[in-house]
Amino acid sequence: MDTRLAKPADPSTTDLGRRVRAARQAQDLTLETASRLCGVSRSTLSKVENGLMSPTFDVLQKIVLGLKIEIGELFGSTPKVSASGRRALTRKNEGQRHAYRGYQMELLATDLAHKAMLPFRIRISAHTLDAFDDWGRHEGEEFLYVISGSVCLYSELYAPTHLNAGDSLYFDSRTGHAAVSTSEEDAEVLWMATSADIPHTPPATESESTKK
Repeated sequence: MDTRLAKPADPSTTDLGRRVRAARQAQDLTLETASRLCGVSRSTLSKVENGLMSPTFDVLQKIVLGLKIEIGELFGSTPKVSASGRRALTRKNEGQRHAYRGYQMELLATDLAHKAMLPFRIRISAHTLDAFDDWGRHEGEEFLYVISGSVCLYSELYAPTHLNAGDSLYFDSRTGHAAVSTSEEDAEVLWMATSADIPHTPPATESESTKK
């Protein structure tokens, strides 16, 4: 869902853009080089840096992987790394906020670095697929739990899946997907995605299975 809107964004998007530029410049990377490392077009990266585009999660994930930074850094937090006993407390409405077409996101637990999963609380304001330019598609796996309202998850491989409050769905992020609210009000969901660098476990071969 790479939205390509060239219009001034809200202050949080402008701040995010400044941090993306600072991270790129700290590594002495040109816009062209950074775009190649991130797998994002030069024009898209430029719009993000200048606050002209609110990036989707797909684009955010590509940027943090390409620049080798933590997603929390883009929202002003300083993630901490700890060998054991890690925990992160996020009080109500105190997560890092980010919005793009169809989704009002609140990133949770942003003060921890190298997390195996990325948790979000999202208000889905999109009520039709017209809100999106393309499917969301990125590395990893996702878990969606409906807190309130009702949701329809559209997918490249499956028929539209309708979810009510209390329903949940786990799916492969690499499959194109988009979620819309089907209730009169905007739906509220808990959405978790694994980090892109979490390896997928390959199926055991016949010889491996016989050794067990």
